[in-house]
Amino acid sequence: MTMSLLPNLSRDFDGRRRTIIENVTPQIDGGRYPIKRCVGEAVVVAADVFADGHDAVAAVVCFKAESETEWREVEMTALGNDRWRATFRVERLGRYRYTVEGWVDHFRSWQRDFDKKVAAEQEVEIDLLVGAELVRAAAERARGAERSMLESWAKELATADAEVAARVEKAKDPLRRALAQRYPDRSLATRFERELVVWAEPVRARYGAWYELFPRSAGSDGKRHGTLRDVEAQLPRIAEMGFDVLYLPPIHPIGYAFRKGRNNATEARVDDPGSPWGIGAEEGGHKSIHPQLGTLADFKRLVAAAASLQIEIALDIALQCSPDHPYVREHPEWFKRRPDGTIQYAENPPKKYQDIYPFDFETPAWRELWAEAKSVMEFWVEQGVTIFRVDNPHTKAFPFWEWCIGELKTRRPELIFLSEAFTRPKVKYNLAKLGFTQSYNYFPWRNTSDELRAYLTELTRTDVREFFRPSLWPNTPDILPQALQFGGRPAFMARFVLAATLGASYGIYGPAYELCVNAPFKTGGEEYLDSEKYEIKAWDLNRPDSLQPLIARVNAIRRENPALQSNELLAFHATDNPQLIAYSKRTADRENIILTVVNLDPHHAQEGRTRLDLGELGIEKTDTFQAHDLLTGSRYLWRGAENFVRLDPQHVPAAIFRLRRRVRSEQDFDYFM
Repeated sequence: MTMSLLPNLSRDFDGRRRTIIENVTPQIDGGRYPIKRCVGEAVVVAADVFADGHDAVAAVVCFKAESETEWREVEMTALGNDRWRATFRVERLGRYRYTVEGWVDHFRSWQRDFDKKVAAEQEVEIDLLVGAELVRAAAERARGAERSMLESWAKELATADAEVAARVEKAKDPLRRALAQRYPDRSLATRFERELVVWAEPVRARYGAWYELFPRSAGSDGKRHGTLRDVEAQLPRIAEMGFDVLYLPPIHPIGYAFRKGRNNATEARVDDPGSPWGIGAEEGGHKSIHPQLGTLADFKRLVAAAASLQIEIALDIALQCSPDHPYVREHPEWFKRRPDGTIQYAENPPKKYQDIYPFDFETPAWRELWAEAKSVMEFWVEQGVTIFRVDNPHTKAFPFWEWCIGELKTRRPELIFLSEAFTRPKVKYNLAKLGFTQSYNYFPWRNTSDELRAYLTELTRTDVREFFRPSLWPNTPDILPQALQFGGRPAFMARFVLAATLGASYGIYGPAYELCVNAPFKTGGEEYLDSEKYEIKAWDLNRPDSLQPLIARVNAIRRENPALQSNELLAFHATDNPQLIAYSKRTADRENIILTVVNLDPHHAQEGRTRLDLGELGIEKTDTFQAHDLLTGSRYLWRGAENFVRLDPQHVPAAIFRLRRRVRSEQDFDYFM
């Protein structure tokens, strides 16, 4: 049996709808997933809108917040070749819907053809009568004074005893034409077959500087177990460095069974604290706080103290359990059993994680598991947390995340979820489509100029940018990249500047990065020697070689320059030395332009000439402009695309230039803006 491809001439079908709407953008996978924006950002909608014949076509973008009942509209502009475009802005948190509607515009068709006939000095008596009928119909759709104006105009066009020349002039009245165009006949309009969705999220979803620390190491000597009060005492220092988000690894009780020792040893000593990701003990599970860290009251106090310094607390969500977790005893059906009856612990062969039991998302009791997992996040939202860093989400069922994040954000649209999924591209991208606000990515392993250009271009200049927001981290407690192991302090400085200027959102595993810790557990690996994941550390954060001054300065530059608070207008510029990478960010009006040049060689000074895309920067070829290095304070006068740069990694391996164009004032002197 074959399916007919002919139109279904049902009662709902109207063959008089002649307008075709195709290729609506932006949309992800045919509209299956929402695109993402932050409050205040624009959604630029484009579509192919056309009809048979030569009649004029008009189109609008229809949009509304999910909670609104009435659609709003913005008229689309013809770009040529039947392509149309319009822009609307998302003004509040939550979901918006948008679609496109188009129709054959008979008034505009008449207007266009009438003008051609008049220009050709042809007879237009009948055309005036046709126009009068169209204006009269528009008047019926209008109200109040505008209706009266259109009715009057229709009579003037139809008055047979008036001079034709006078009626022609009245027919060409631009104000009246514009008024008639406000009331088109849309009774046979075509509406795009799908309502598309955009999630409007907080600005923090796009822009922010994250700082990660282990609360148990927040004590001064590294011997006693740190507390949440100790973390609170560090808030002023973190605020002075300019961080917006303080991310805490799991703060829950840690299991004893199969607890890992130092350097991931399978046997723990009596005083080993274990891995914070081995969640759950007699004292509680995911809704409890490790007794040595403090109480729930201490946590709430920390959240409030951070907020007073404009810092948000991000909490780790790791949906897994230690063998001692109450869930293991109370809900054994949530875990997979091996043939010998024991619970399957986590594995990533050859690695074994005997201290962690993963949830079985294929359990017959999946509904109960889903509900409880969501309730964990709901519990911490009630304690004031609105940002979650989610551990290994790619090892949990995709449908769970779409449901869970969708449910949570429908009620609390300000929530932010950072996906820690160092996995295959399609898996990583799918998690972003399902609802994760930001995502870890491959930045730690992109080192050369070509690698960085290609990867950041993929993330910011392709359709990926509609749903995937990268958070650039040069290190994590799990990842000590080889570039940092062998590049020393210059590499730490360069990679920090790259993360903070290439990405509007970035983060560092703080103390280790400040102090340039770069000793690996083994040659060729990326695990830290004496990793803080398995022991309490004593950090001398006041060391003279700390990167604190550089970090504070770069974060201040980010706050002072809105160009660095978005990835939308990232552009790369050529250099004649592959060890130098140059890229710019700017505001849409080009009032703020930042050009960053980084020496990728941590061992040697490198020099070369830039080859700037002056059109991207809004600078004429003959213009003289100022390049103000915001890191060192130096100022240079540049002219044209090619300008000399020299960067010594032992001093500062990067330059962050604010470009100021020369302007001549009315008083006849030059200044830079």
